[in-house]
Amino acid sequence: MGALLVASAIALLGSGCAPPGAVDRAQQLVRMHREGEAVVSLRAHLAKHPDDVGARRLLVRVLAFTGDLEAAKVEVAELERRLPNDPVSWIELGHAFELTHRYDEALAAYDTAASVAPTSPAGSREGGMRCARWGEAEEALPRLEEAVRRGARDAELFHALGLVRVHMHDLDGAAVAYESGLAADPKSTENLLGLATVAVVRGDPAAALAAYDRILVRKPTYAGAELGRAWALAKLRRTEEAKRALDHAEELGAPRENIARQRADLK
Repeated sequence: MGALLVASAIALLGSGCAPPGAVDRAQQLVRMHREGEAVVSLRAHLAKHPDDVGARRLLVRVLAFTGDLEAAKVEVAELERRLPNDPVSWIELGHAFELTHRYDEALAAYDTAASVAPTSPAGSREGGMRCARWGEAEEALPRLEEAVRRGARDAELFHALGLVRVHMHDLDGAAVAYESGLAADPKSTENLLGLATVAVVRGDPAAALAAYDRILVRKPTYAGAELGRAWALAKLRRTEEAKRALDHAEELGAPRENIARQRADLK
């Protein structure tokens, strides 16, 4: 998770005032496991361009990744000074705590990010997404729903909300979240897979088949969708089609034990 958090910083950049070369160089050094050189490079860059928010955010993560939480906190304080009443500094503090495996403090930082900017979905979204990834559905649910109330509308958020609602046995709510994710991004196969999952749990093979078919239009070589399609066809008593779907799933590399189990059920 640590390397992922550091790498994901690159997607958050763009608000800095200096050329992106310094950030690119630091990212390359991190990928080569030369974090100390990345810190030196970023600090030299920030000495000349102190308002480069993207570079400072990356510096926070690299410092935390190396275990220097106190130095990371200093950079977070600098972010907060330059961006008062902005959730960014608290979100980065949360990332720093995550990278040092202090998850309760990370969540508290994300919640503070939500409270200092009550109209922004950023803090609620970050806390909700992290709780979802930690497998804490009850903690994730109110934060994700608050992010939606504040205006968050991305497909990734809705997918996480749908997954959390499935875990909370709210299938109707999960379906609404997945449909919202598709509205945000019609190409989101993750939300289509979520709808298929809801249909399977409900025992609705027709709806599951429709979702799997839509997935395969976008990802024709996705073995899992073809395997799900075979299950749905079998439940609909379309046995010959189910057999062909299983053969195709096998060709695509679906797990052999799953193929064998479904073939046995067909007999």
